[in-house]
Amino acid sequence: MAEAVHEIAHEATHDAAHSGKGEARLIGLLISVLALFLAVSEMLGKSAQTHGLALNIEASDTWNFYQAKTIRQTVLRASLESAKLANPTQSADIQKQFSAWQANIDRLESEPEKGEGRKELLAKAKDIEHHRDEAFEKYHAYEVASLIIQLGIVLASVALLSSAMVFAYAAGALGVLGLVVLVSAYTNFAPVMHVLH
Repeated sequence: MAEAVHEIAHEATHDAAHSGKGEARLIGLLISVLALFLAVSEMLGKSAQTHGLALNIEASDTWNFYQAKTIRQTVLRASLESAKLANPTQSADIQKQFSAWQANIDRLESEPEKGEGRKELLAKAKDIEHHRDEAFEKYHAYEVASLIIQLGIVLASVALLSSAMVFAYAAGALGVLGLVVLVSAYTNFAPVMHVLH
């Protein structure tokens, strides 16, 4: 749809440039400015979408690593408990082996120096998911801004073709609204982002 709107904007701006009417030139300028905002919104939207998808993959990888650690920990814990039941009288060597298994179980649970224990991976995965959700919220906001700006371009084109200035004023209002949404998404302005969520 953005390509069709760009085509309409191009044609309307071209016609306005060659028209002798001052209003037509102003509307053509309005269309050009709206097209600029639309291009910026589309670019930022694609960037936010790509970033969100990359974070989604990273979160999935982190959860997979967490799951692998959980499985290894569960297997070690089951082995330790089975061995303890099988060997009620424990020699020094058996006790040493049990201690080594328990140390591995504890290391799989938390390994702050490497950040690769279950506890650290859980926190990391949740943090990545939070950033992913923010990126997708921004993407959604940029898409809303693009839609509003596209509607403004269409209304400005109608104003140019019909010489009815009410459409130009409506196009300007939509342009301002689209710009507010665009800037709010870029700056992560919470009140507007909350309304769009």
